[in-house]
Amino acid sequence: MPRIVKTIPGSITAPDTVYKPLRGGVETPVAPDTLHKDTTRRPLIDSLSIPLSKDSLDAPITYEAEDSMVLDIPNKRVLLYDQATTDYKDLKLKSGIIMMDQSTQILVALPAPGLDSNGLLVQRPEFTQGQDVVTSDSMRYSMRSKKGISVNADGQEGEMFIHSQRSKKIDEKTFYAYNARFTTCDLDTPHFAFRAKRVKYISGKFAITGYTRPEFEGIPFPIGIPYGIFPLVDGQHSGLLPPAFTVNDQQGLGLTGLGYYKVISQNMDFLIKGNIYSYGSWELDLDPSYYVRYHYRGSVNFSVIDTKIAFKGDPDYQQSTNFNLQWAHSADAKAHPGQSFNASVNLMTSKYNQYQTNYVGQVYNNQIQSSVAYTKTFTGTPFYFSAAFTQNQNTQQRLWNVSLPNLNLTANTVYPFQKKNQVGPKKWYQNLGIGYNGSYQSLISFYDTAFSFKQVWDTLQWGAHHTIPITLSLPPAGPIQIAPSVSYDETWFSRQMLLHWDQKAVKVDTTIIKGFYTQRQMTYGISTSTAAYGTFNFGSGYIKAIRHVVRPTIGFSYQPDLNKGAFYSTQVDTLTYGGTVSPFQTFNKYAGGVFAPYGQGTFGGINFQLDNNLEMKVRNSKDTTGNTPYKKVKLLDAFGFSGNYNLVADSFKLSDWTIYAHSNLFNKINVAGGATLDPYQVNAAGNRVDKYVWSGGHGFSPGRFVSGYVSASTTFESKKSKGQESAQDSLLNGKDLNNPGAMSDDQRELNYIRSNPAEFANFNIPWHLSLSYSLTISRVQNANFQGWTNRTTQSINFNGDFNLTPNWKIIGSGTFSVDSYTFQFLQASVARNLHCWQMAINVTPLGYYRSFSITLSPKSGILRDLRINRTRSYYSIPQY
Repeated sequence: MPRIVKTIPGSITAPDTVYKPLRGGVETPVAPDTLHKDTTRRPLIDSLSIPLSKDSLDAPITYEAEDSMVLDIPNKRVLLYDQATTDYKDLKLKSGIIMMDQSTQILVALPAPGLDSNGLLVQRPEFTQGQDVVTSDSMRYSMRSKKGISVNADGQEGEMFIHSQRSKKIDEKTFYAYNARFTTCDLDTPHFAFRAKRVKYISGKFAITGYTRPEFEGIPFPIGIPYGIFPLVDGQHSGLLPPAFTVNDQQGLGLTGLGYYKVISQNMDFLIKGNIYSYGSWELDLDPSYYVRYHYRGSVNFSVIDTKIAFKGDPDYQQSTNFNLQWAHSADAKAHPGQSFNASVNLMTSKYNQYQTNYVGQVYNNQIQSSVAYTKTFTGTPFYFSAAFTQNQNTQQRLWNVSLPNLNLTANTVYPFQKKNQVGPKKWYQNLGIGYNGSYQSLISFYDTAFSFKQVWDTLQWGAHHTIPITLSLPPAGPIQIAPSVSYDETWFSRQMLLHWDQKAVKVDTTIIKGFYTQRQMTYGISTSTAAYGTFNFGSGYIKAIRHVVRPTIGFSYQPDLNKGAFYSTQVDTLTYGGTVSPFQTFNKYAGGVFAPYGQGTFGGINFQLDNNLEMKVRNSKDTTGNTPYKKVKLLDAFGFSGNYNLVADSFKLSDWTIYAHSNLFNKINVAGGATLDPYQVNAAGNRVDKYVWSGGHGFSPGRFVSGYVSASTTFESKKSKGQESAQDSLLNGKDLNNPGAMSDDQRELNYIRSNPAEFANFNIPWHLSLSYSLTISRVQNANFQGWTNRTTQSINFNGDFNLTPNWKIIGSGTFSVDSYTFQFLQASVARNLHCWQMAINVTPLGYYRSFSITLSPKSGILRDLRINRTRSYYSIPQY
């Protein structure tokens, strides 16, 4: 039905009349009749010339109604009936009945007469100003003073739903409420709420209350708080962080997470947080972060843990102080095109991971790495420069390796014979290219148990490496591609390491001689490559064909022996094994340097590689149109082998074989494997002898196993069911749980998610399972050069969950060591979806840090810290 639409620009001077537009657009005065509705009504704009008065508004009001409009001229009032709407500046009012009094500039809104089938009011007044929307049983608002009163008002501020028996708006941002109820539950009858007699709301900032107490399912809690401050602002805001109670069998009762968050400016904030225990242990975290849009962002985390297990005098008493410093920084690529600066620094004492409680899985991380890097591309030139600092720390061995600075200068390949404005086809020599790569590194190594500046200076070494590659890309000779190359290498060393046999101590001693030393190497080579395709057709069955692609590469290279003086022989053992084996081995003076030394002897031989892949074409069961009846399925992404044969060597001409294979079976299972095979036999001491493994009547064998690996991983999950994303789920968006270089504040949040998976359960995915298996086998020589040792590492990792019911989820994850047949890590969780709340039970029964926790918390982001928590934990830390 057409609606009555009018605009009042000023005061009203027309006669007391009810206007109803009829067919033809002519206004006809009639008596007020709210029952009769003419279906032929059309919108009509008032064209009367109305003089302005002193009580005129400063802006026009646009109003409309479904039923009728009454102009009460003597009293200067306008009454709108049925689906009435008024618009004034940024204010909009909808209601069943609206009365406008021009003399007082007051709007009164009431619901339509009668109730609906559920016994509820119809067309309740809805007041909108900007982003704020309030619905009430009745409303009175002054357009002059911008104040108003509402009865039984309902509104929303961010995630907070607010109901009040009476509310009074005093300006655009502030209103008071009497007998107020506020909650984050979106039901008409919420599962929980806070009740207060008097509340002051400042829109977009916070709500201040007097005595407040919670209620659950309408039942008030007997204990309240004398006053409350509830944040209503989206984004960052300062405030206290409430603690959680915990119990540790070795540290006593504790408060964890107590702290304060401060927003210093829109570009910087600061967090201070700590834990404290009754036996004297404590932890302090200082976390500033900064962000400048389109320029850079970063964060710093400094953590100190002072751990006291039991009391002094107790046989089990232990005391340890550890720290951790993290700095993450990333620059926006748009700020300085062609330049970048990024940092991911992680420095800690060797036992920090054992005592930290942010993420129990960190205790198994023994390799800590840091890096700070600056890069610059010189526009218009082929040059690229980088400078970096790197650090590697083994917390189990307590060994630090620090490299500073690492400098690199690269010149991309240039073609000196190419013309700037090429006309016609290129000559073969115009594809001749030359490049350069230069690197400089300094390295220090030390144990933190015996740190001293003298030790650091003694271990300081540096090195430089220069490479000048010359390449030539010749035109293809049919299906064969030929590529000759020449390369010059030069390496600078700052020391020589000499091993010699100590006859009295019966061991190998090491002597370091510092100085400036150089080595050089020339390499000449030519390689050819091609590809061959073979197809096996199976007709029109389910399998149509299998395609095999073979990519052989054969090359010849020559390296003269320019560094024969770098090799020497020394005794490493007293045994001669019956006089058949010499206890001497050959070493390189520059082994253990920053850059690897060159190999021994002249090489002039053949390099070879054979790469394959298999694909299968099968019937597409999902095709219903006949356009794509078949689809490709990869059986093996790659498999092959590589090696070389030295034609000029006097012994050990054939190199080790390297074999590999990897595939993604059915686009679900990732499988990879590889091995290194030695074609030569070994003697009783485990050292190689110049005899093939298949010679001497031993039968054919491709080689003696040296090292290898096998890995497999897969993920299965059900289809995602329809449902709204929870606040916890939204926290996971865009976060990589395996990213070690995340900003420190993101990393803390990710660690909390890992340690408390039940609090972030996604009930929209009914079930999920991830499995991975890894096997690594290696053969390494003992540190005293006497014999060899085989090392095997084998483990199974799993992570999964499933919905027991639509609101119950079981979660589990762990690592099983096949070598020791024990669980290195195991965690089980139970999650319960309570609509606006969530219950989480997390149990870690095995490992260095064992714990049990039960948490009941709201899902809302603004009430994340309002949780009921019970935690017990226990340390089981090995002593090194």
